[in-house]
Order: sequence, then C-alpha cells, then structure tokens
Amino acid sequence: MTETIHVSVAWPYANGDLHVGHLAGAYLPADIFARYQRLKGNRVLMVSGSDAHGTPITVTAEKLGISPREVFETNHRRFLETQQKIGISYDLFTHTDTENHYRVSQDFFLGLKKAGALYEETQALLFDEEANRFLPDRMVEGTCPHCGYDSARGDQCDNCGHLIDAVQLINPRSKQTGNKPIIRETTHYFLDLAKFKDQLHEYLSDKDYWRPNVIKFARNMVDDLRGRPITRDISWGIPVPLEGWEDKCLYVWFEAVIGYFSASIEWSKNNDQPEAWKDWWYNPDCKMYNFIGKDNIPFHTVIWQAELMGVSGIYNDDTGSLVLPYDVPANEYMNVQGAQFSKSRNWAVWLPDILERYDPDAIRYYVGAVLPETRDSDFTWEDFVARNNNELVAWWGNLVNRVLKFAYKNWDGIVPDPGELRPDDKALLEKIEAGFKTVGGLLDEVKLRRALEEAMSLAREVNVYLDGAPWFSVVKEDKQAAAMTVYTALQAITYLKTLLAPFLPFTAQQLHELLGFDGQVFGEQVIEEIEESTRNHGGLTYDGSAAIGTWEPVTLPPGQALKPPVALFKKLDEKTVIETETARLGN
Repeated sequence: MTETIHVSVAWPYANGDLHVGHLAGAYLPADIFARYQRLKGNRVLMVSGSDAHGTPITVTAEKLGISPREVFETNHRRFLETQQKIGISYDLFTHTDTENHYRVSQDFFLGLKKAGALYEETQALLFDEEANRFLPDRMVEGTCPHCGYDSARGDQCDNCGHLIDAVQLINPRSKQTGNKPIIRETTHYFLDLAKFKDQLHEYLSDKDYWRPNVIKFARNMVDDLRGRPITRDISWGIPVPLEGWEDKCLYVWFEAVIGYFSASIEWSKNNDQPEAWKDWWYNPDCKMYNFIGKDNIPFHTVIWQAELMGVSGIYNDDTGSLVLPYDVPANEYMNVQGAQFSKSRNWAVWLPDILERYDPDAIRYYVGAVLPETRDSDFTWEDFVARNNNELVAWWGNLVNRVLKFAYKNWDGIVPDPGELRPDDKALLEKIEAGFKTVGGLLDEVKLRRALEEAMSLAREVNVYLDGAPWFSVVKEDKQAAAMTVYTALQAITYLKTLLAPFLPFTAQQLHELLGFDGQVFGEQVIEEIEESTRNHGGLTYDGSAAIGTWEPVTLPPGQALKPPVALFKKLDEKTVIETETARLGN
C-alpha cells in the first residue's frame, strides 16, 4: 500500500560553505531515505532550504563588511550548486527570505498569541556597551554552567547539548568586541512551552522506536519545560507583526523550523497545486521524518511539536490537526582526522572543494559507511582511501567491470541465455533477492549504515560465487556452463544496482544503462528560479516524472543489448591523496 512520507531536512545557516559534517548529519541520510521511499512507490515530499537569518549570518556580514543579505544570497546559490552535485534530491530546497515564509511565520506567531501560548516578559540580556547593542545568542560565548565547557554559545552548549540562557554563562564575552557584557533589561514574547507539557508527554509516550539518545533527551526536556523567547533585538530577520515592535524580529530558532511547513506550501504553489500540501500536513496516516544533527534535537523533538500543537487552529481543516513528526532520526557529529570541525582554523572537509577532486558517489559511499548514527564518527583521509579502494572499487566496482567486460566480449555485447540454472546459481539469486526485504527493512527503520553494510555484504557474496564457479576458464570448452555463471552474476548485479541505488544514485544510473535498460532510475534535480517570491534567489527541485526505478527485483532479459563497459569507480593513490588532503587541513 502506498504511504505518504514527509522528509524535513535541517536548514543550514547561509553563512559559509557546506562541509562533510553537514552531509553526514542530515543531508545524505535524508536523501538516502527519500530515494528509497520513492523506489518503493511512496508519495514523498522532501523539503529544506537556506536559513537566511540568524546571528551566524550577521556575524559573517560584519566580518566581511557587507550586508547580511549579500552573505545569504552568495551562500544560498553555492548551497544549490553543491547539493545538486552531491545528489541531494529535494522536492524543494528554498530559503527563509521568501514572502511565503515571512507570511507563514508571522501567521504562526499571531496564531500562537491568539491561542494564549505566548506571553510577554521583561528579561535581562547581555549588552555590549562598546558596540551599543544587545548581544544575540551566537555573539556571546563563555563557560557552560552545566558541564564547564569554555566555548559554550549564548543559547546552547555544543559539548553537553543543554539549552542555555546567555546570562547563565560563566565569564561571558562578546564575540564582537571581546569585552565582558553588562546585563540590561528588554521585553520579548515567550513561547509558553509548559502549556504543552501534558500533550508532549503523551506524544512522546509511544516513541520508543526513536534513537535512544534522542528520546531520552526529549523526555528529560519535557520534565523541565520553561518559556523560551521567540523575539529578539535584531534588525535582520522576520519582523514581529505587531505595532510598537518594529525594532524586533522573530527569533531564528522559532521561524526556521516553520520552514518545513512553509516550504510545503511553496512547493504546492510552484507546482500549480495550491492545496496539495494538505495531503501531508492534514493526513493522519502521513509519516513525517525530521533529519537533523544532534545540536537540533531540542528544537525538533519538543519545541517544533509545541508550535504545531499551538497553531493547529489557524491552519485548521475539516480533516483534523496538523501532523506531528513520526520520527526524528538525529545523527551525532562527524569529526575530521580526530578533531572537531573548526571554521576559524579551517579544520573541515568542505563539500565544494572535495567535489572538485572526487566523484560524488565515492564521497556518498564513504560518508554513508561511517554515518554517526549512534555516536560521533571520524572522517579520515586514510579511511576514505581504504574504503574506496578495498570496498567500493574491489567489492562492487571490480565485480561489475569484470563481469560486464567478459559478457560483452564473449557474447557479442548481449546478455547470454543461461538455459536452466543450476542449484548454486538459483541459491545465489535467491540470497541477493532476499536483500530487498533485509536492506529495505533497515532503510525503513532509518538504520542506513547497517543497510549499506548489508548491501555490500551481498556484493561480496557474488564475488565469492564467481571465485568458485566455472566461467572464465571454461568459456571456450563449455560456453553454456559459462553462460549460466555469467548470467547469474549479471542478474545479481542487476538486483544489487537497485539495493545500492539510494546510496550511489549516479553510478546506479550509469550501470542501469550499461546493462541495457532504458529510462531513469531516479528523476532529475534542477536549479531553477522560483516564481513564488519577489525575493527570489532560486531553488533546487526534483522532477521524478521520468523515474522508472522500483524497489522490486527486476529480471534481466537474455538477449538484451549491453553497452560497452566502463569502470564505475576510480582507485585512489593512497600516498598522494593522504598527503595532499591532510596538508589542506588547517591552512
């Protein structure tokens, strides 16, 4: 039965290039999952976009001496190009500076206010006297009062994950001037999270299938709910839609998550189906997945749910309330060469940079193989080369290449007719075919790393089969026996092409064509101008109308014409890659 799946992907701050930590944390997992669900025939809507607002944008703008809008526009365009190259198949990747997002975010604010879920409160905030400004959360840092980490931000500690009120920081310092700020009072609107405590407890009560660290954090947070400010003293952002509040904007953490909802509406309008978004957001059978990194767990397991609970009345529909997330498969962090990412030290593997030298599926394979699903993982160039050469090339690429070359040469470029297969041939194909259930089951549970391991283990099974079966040495003496083996291997490769397609979409399409099949496994990703907004900087969209891929075992017809074989992957020179790439770090 066809399912309705919404894939919500974390919105990156448009203040600099994407790096492998972003890819591992949210974007690659979301894409693997969405591609698999599309192959199953499910109706998928995958949305995200650039976070155009927030302190990271203004901090970067001040450093560069340009406007926040210039920073956002430049990086948004780079996001589009980078994600298209790495193959992240959004139905819509937009941004938070659209007229649509402004309108929807302000509707959320007014709806929550009308529902009694907001309150005004005068609060003490940190103020930089030299800069003559209140300090936004990310323009102040200090020692975390919970764990002692000495570089905690003014809103959250990246070390222990606790949300922080900036005035709680020990020895706070302004990131703009380096001075110790003073405390000054200002008035803001707060989201009354405690109002939703009972609803949130009920919502989380049946979420034992969530990752253990995610559900534990969420339940602990609900036990200690308190109001959280949703407006701030800043000029770059979405204005508070109230008279007398013209000098304040909506807090970025409040309005960015609304982007999942507003982007769905925007996608509907862009596709001339203005009510289509309701098929997800008012469908009680819809499964909504939020793909995020662990720093976003509080916002996507408790706070976003409270916002949705509070505004159901303003976007009400005869079908019921807004759908809440079904799962929040948050990933941990991916470090680089044993150290945490650091933009200031240039300690990162930047995606636009790595894509200039390595093929997208090689990058996708390695990151997929070491996804930080349950604990932090490490991107190392030694491991990148080893897994590329010893797994991707040796187990999969060489298998495909040697079988296709042999078949093309000895059967005049067509798939050989095997006749009646032997028991060993049938047993292998049955084992690979069973992978549609085992690999698919792991993908459904968002256990993507294990799913890739299982698919690659099946590729190894085919290699073992070939090592023990008659084909290469007997082709001249007993061509029919060789045909049975080669056909069996080709059929197994056809199955594996699909099993690996969510992880390796570029080479899956290439192999699809080499095997003589027509059409596209997946659809096409296009960067296009979006008509919806006058503040328009383009978006990444996915057109699946030409896709013929299916999560079903497809039979390879004997006699089908093969294309001249080409290698799918490149073996990397270990010494050159490791020395060259590690030298780039920190420089």
